[in-house]
Amino acid sequence: MRGSTPRKRHNARTIAALTGNPGCNRRAVLDAAGIDKPGLSERVGFPGQFGQSRFALARGNGFEAMLKADDGAQLLAALGYPALKVGYDDLGADADETLTERHARTRALLGDAAGAALIDHPLLTLDVAGQTVFLEPDLIAFQRAGRLQVVEIKSFAIIDGQADSAKVSAAATQAAVYVLALRNLLASLGQDPGLVSHEVVLVCPENFSFSPVAVVLDVRKQLATLRRQLARMASAAALVAALPPDLSFDLALPPEKLTAALAEVTARYAPECLSACEMAAFCRDEAAGTTAALGRPVRDALGGVATVSEALDLAGGARASDEDQQEAAALLRTAARLRAEALGQSAP
Repeated sequence: MRGSTPRKRHNARTIAALTGNPGCNRRAVLDAAGIDKPGLSERVGFPGQFGQSRFALARGNGFEAMLKADDGAQLLAALGYPALKVGYDDLGADADETLTERHARTRALLGDAAGAALIDHPLLTLDVAGQTVFLEPDLIAFQRAGRLQVVEIKSFAIIDGQADSAKVSAAATQAAVYVLALRNLLASLGQDPGLVSHEVVLVCPENFSFSPVAVVLDVRKQLATLRRQLARMASAAALVAALPPDLSFDLALPPEKLTAALAEVTARYAPECLSACEMAAFCRDEAAGTTAALGRPVRDALGGVATVSEALDLAGGARASDEDQQEAAALLRTAARLRAEALGQSAP
């Protein structure tokens, strides 16, 4: 399906977005095939301003480099480790020929009870819709109590003890992906998965400086949601088997062929997709005039009513409801009556 386009790997962000909308076959197929979604959306005429700006990326990279300099001296201080000798093991993002080799070194290090206090550039795996995905958390920390904690480094600031709630929520969901992957790894080593704490550490700049501050997030809720959504997701192989065998998303193809290919894979658009998926602008245009475009609560309340025009006809009595639309039709007629009364008009 990918054709000549280089593969894009899954990561914690894509898994968080995928599990946030598990009914979207389009996203599942594109991610499983490693499609360049920003490139694809631009190719079909819907370029999006998705992801971090260059400034934010540069700030984040600079902040992380500062924390990890001198064997993580500033990071250790922010995490509350004593300024004594504690182990710091950097597995190196580019030290191995393959991801499998670095994953094996991560397994070996975690299997060593006398391992380092901090593990930099670890590599974990997680099964997503029948596909093994490699994941790279910022750090894994061995805490004093003998439990493992995932440490996430983020560039957004914590000002007067408060941070952007949406960014904190996204960070917690991504960290939950790492916690689940780390627990699975320990289980495969014959160790107790409970050794991985459900509390993750978020390290951010404090106020308007580059001084780091660490806060603890409880991700039990996100873990429960992640497990449930991953269990619900259909196998990527099963989704692909139902598609035309010659389906291709090669970015070298003309835009009209790529648009036709996208139409072959069912999407489940909701307005929330705009903050999580690179294909959201295309899917929003495709969903224009549908009840799904009005949000998940509307789509769920109007089950069986696919379009806005159909909803208006049912509300005004211009068409009879099918058997599976009777509940939604009654709801629409009540809403139309209440609206008319509020506006001092006669009910339809």
